[in-house]
Amino acid sequence: MAAAVVTLYPTATPPSYHRIVSQTLKIPTDTQRPIPVGLLACQRDPLLRELETTIVSCTISQPASSPNIKKGKKASVPAPVDQPTLEVILHDTVIFPEGGGQPSDTGILKTADGRTWAVTQAKRHGGHAVHYVRAEQTEDGFSCLNPGAKVTVALGEIDFDRRYDHMSMHTSQHLLSAVLENRLNIHTLSWSLTAAPAPCYVELARSMTVEEIFAIQSEANKLVFEGRKVHVEVQEMDDQSQPAVPILESGRAVGKGVPTDYTGGIMRTVIIDGVDRNPCCGTHLPTLHNLQLFIIPQTETLSRSSTTSARLYFLAGPRLITYLTSTHSQLTAAAATLSCGAPQVPDRIGQVVDERKRAEKRVDDLEFELAKHVAGDILQEMKSSEAALSVKHVHRTDDSINPLGFLSAITTTFANIVPAERPFVVVLSSSPSSQTSTSASVLLVFGSDEKYVKAAGDLLKGKLNIKGGGKGTRWSGKFTGVWREGREDATVSEVLQEIST
Repeated sequence: MAAAVVTLYPTATPPSYHRIVSQTLKIPTDTQRPIPVGLLACQRDPLLRELETTIVSCTISQPASSPNIKKGKKASVPAPVDQPTLEVILHDTVIFPEGGGQPSDTGILKTADGRTWAVTQAKRHGGHAVHYVRAEQTEDGFSCLNPGAKVTVALGEIDFDRRYDHMSMHTSQHLLSAVLENRLNIHTLSWSLTAAPAPCYVELARSMTVEEIFAIQSEANKLVFEGRKVHVEVQEMDDQSQPAVPILESGRAVGKGVPTDYTGGIMRTVIIDGVDRNPCCGTHLPTLHNLQLFIIPQTETLSRSSTTSARLYFLAGPRLITYLTSTHSQLTAAAATLSCGAPQVPDRIGQVVDERKRAEKRVDDLEFELAKHVAGDILQEMKSSEAALSVKHVHRTDDSINPLGFLSAITTTFANIVPAERPFVVVLSSSPSSQTSTSASVLLVFGSDEKYVKAAGDLLKGKLNIKGGGKGTRWSGKFTGVWREGREDATVSEVLQEIST
């Protein structure tokens, strides 16, 4: 039984978290104007779950689809109509629009008439956050979402759990990248906030040794246990062009700069006290204490045509708790299956793999011996025939993963023992023991002359609807359906009789 995972969230963001360092910068108070991305409530107070705000604009992004009824046809049941999607801009919001490598939040809007509207995502358009709202057609349309209307924008329980996971992993990435650069001078080229519960990763300019990974993990945990504070500094973006993103000798860029389509005019910097300063628009935890623990479970080397880089995977916060719980459950289940204790699982798996390899070797040897007997039986039957062209069909039942491999072994053995002057065509077929309309049977045609093999293959394709082909003295194909002795076997016999006369 899976263990329950409970996460205790911090209750409030410290007042010192969001700091405006520009004397002229003010948070807009005109409710008819949207606050730009960079100063949103979700960025000022990442633990805020609900906010009363005002609608600035509401437009239909995707109209509802109409039922497609052809003229002259009477529809007995009305076709379903898709819900339209609305693009809503609010004065302020707790729903984070995607950015900085962090996915968009999901959430809800509550209108004055008591209805609740689902926000499926939010995106930054220029400098503003646009909410994509799934709407329901009503008699009064969308009057409750008209500009100037008061609404409550909120993160539901599931929405906040998802946001908190994103914050944990995003802050972890800043911490990991800073420690890598400060201790080992390894730059982060990019990062990926994967879907939970998979580990996230940073892409680095080079791979790391086991000792380096352990040192980085230990340093990161030291800072987590110390509870280094995290805060955000915002200022007006000056008119001068932003500094270019550094480029390594390999030609790879280090991180990303401010998006060229951003028009909000806000420069936002995330600071981990004494560790890192980094421009970022994402939401971050107010202290590293909230990460609880930090681990690096694996690394992966990537080879490209001109460069070699590495992915360093990491976990922290609620995602780490889920990962550890799931991993422990899987380990316990594996130990029970293998009839051993959890610490003995790796050794026991090694034993099972070795036993499997030995068993497969025994099967290969037995199949080789069996192939020699089958080939010998075919040859003996041909020797007793006085026909100018010897033909033979052998069908067998085989539930192995590669039945065609055994048929090929028969043809190889037969080719080594058949007299060179004897013309022949042999069809080998194989079907699983339990068959349905989607079962696959394999066929292998081989002979002394490619014209006979091709003729047999073409006839089989036409009569049994077999998909296949070949070259030279071998032809193979696949039959889909139930192979019956009195039907498909009889058809193969007819084909062989036709090419032998």
